[in-house]
Amino acid sequence: MNGTFWVVPAAVFGAIIGSFLNVCIYRLPRGFSVVRPASACPACGNELAWYENVPVISYLALRGRCRRCRATISWRYPVVEALTSLVFALAVWWYGPGWLLFSRLVLACSLIVLFAIDLEHHLLPNVITLPGIVAGFAFSFLTEPGWASSLIGIFVGGGILWAIAETYYRLRHEEGLGMGDVKMLAMIGAFIGWRLTIVTLMLGSLAGSAIGLYIIATRRGDMKYALPFGTFLAIGAVAAVVVGPSLLDWYLGLW
Repeated sequence: MNGTFWVVPAAVFGAIIGSFLNVCIYRLPRGFSVVRPASACPACGNELAWYENVPVISYLALRGRCRRCRATISWRYPVVEALTSLVFALAVWWYGPGWLLFSRLVLACSLIVLFAIDLEHHLLPNVITLPGIVAGFAFSFLTEPGWASSLIGIFVGGGILWAIAETYYRLRHEEGLGMGDVKMLAMIGAFIGWRLTIVTLMLGSLAGSAIGLYIIATRRGDMKYALPFGTFLAIGAVAAVVVGPSLLDWYLGLW
């Protein structure tokens, strides 16, 4: 039975997982447990009933407001739920059941959480990146990219950014990249191997440079404006997984 049969169940399950990812995105930067207490309105503390926790549907039914205090609920909640649902559906359709599917979904969930947290807080929690390195390397014994490429990816991903950060600090005597970025790229390397990790860094850097130039051109910041580089690494990693192999084949074909 191919992956097409599981697309709809995967989409529903993905929306449920997306709801949990929202909990992680809100609570981890604040140092709260992702298990307890139950979900509640951030404004008034009202504990949500089950029918207020239905992914996407509850947000639409409540028109984006708390049922008790009518405070506005962030649009991030339905977006993350819908995005995770789409990712699960597409991954099941593309990969079909197997270890590679599980590996890619764990990576995708990690990237969604890191993307959102870094965008809002400029923070990449160790509780995601460090276990992610271990998980990615463990998956490599069962599926792509293989343990050797995964291990090299950990050291290449973390090593390149560490070297850049250290060089920048020694030259400018100020922090340019945080260690969170280093650990995040090491995690990505563990999941996708060293070749696609380099592609991730290149694509993430291009995306970050484009946004940085836009910010400078529109006078919303200067050369020292702090960009959430982890957010761009997440974008680069997704692009590397989707088009990276074809991009590498094209580039190597030039030589």
